[in-house]
Amino acid sequence: MTHTSAVIDPLLWIVLPYAAVVLLIGGLIARYRADQFGWTSRSSQIYESKILRLGSPLFHGGLLLVVGGHVVGLLIPEAWTSKIGISEHTYHWIAVALGSVSGVLTLAGLAILLFRRITVGAVAKATTHNDVFTFTALIFVLCAGALTTIIGGIAGGGGGLNNYRATVAPYLRSLFYLHPHLDQIQAAPTEFKVHVALAFCLFAILPFTRLVHLVSAPVGYLLRPYIVYRSRRTTRAGNRPVRRGWAPVVGLHK
Repeated sequence: MTHTSAVIDPLLWIVLPYAAVVLLIGGLIARYRADQFGWTSRSSQIYESKILRLGSPLFHGGLLLVVGGHVVGLLIPEAWTSKIGISEHTYHWIAVALGSVSGVLTLAGLAILLFRRITVGAVAKATTHNDVFTFTALIFVLCAGALTTIIGGIAGGGGGLNNYRATVAPYLRSLFYLHPHLDQIQAAPTEFKVHVALAFCLFAILPFTRLVHLVSAPVGYLLRPYIVYRSRRTTRAGNRPVRRGWAPVVGLHK
C-alpha cells in the first residue's frame, strides 16, 4: 500500500460511509422537524402529464428492481445461494439479466423525464438548481452502476461478478458491524469502487433534495378514517329530506 492510498482509502471507505449515514439520518430528522411542507417530490404533473405517464413508471419501476437486486446481492452471501442449489455460474447470469433489464428501464425512464424537463417550457421553469444537482448525481450513480454491469458482468464473463461478491459485498456487510474490511474493498475492480463511492455521496445528499420522498410511505392513508360524503340531492339543512320541484310559498293559500 502506497502512502497516498494509506491516507485516501480510510477516508473513502471508513469516514465517507459513516459520514453518509450520519448525514442521511440526521438530515432526515432535521428536515422533518423544520420543513415538513417541503417533504415532497415537487410533482410537476400539473404542467404536463402525457410524457410523465410514460417516463415515471419506467424510472420508478426500474429503480425498484435495481434496489431489490442490490439488496439481494449485497446482503445474501455466496454461501447461502450455494446451499439452496444456485451455482455461481447460474447466479451470475441471473444477476446480469435482471441487472441489465432494470438498468435499461431506469435509464430509459430517466432519459424521458430529463427530455420532458428540458423541452416542456412550464416544467423547465419549475426546475430549481437543487433539481439540476439531484438529476446530475442520479445520472452519475446510475451510469456507474451500468458500467459495473457491462464491464464486471457481461464483458468480464463472470470474473467481475465473482470479485464483486467476494470483495464489495463482504466489505459493505462489514460496515454494519462496525469493522470495515479495507482489504476487501481495496481488492475490488475500479468501476465498482467508483459506483460505491458515488452511492455513499448520494445517500449523504438525499435528505436535502427532492429524493427525500423515497423514504416516505403512505401509512397514515391506510389508517385514516373513512371520509363520509352526503349527496346534496337527498339532504339539506341537516338531515331533512329535500323534495324535488318548486317549494311552496307560505301564506299565499287560505
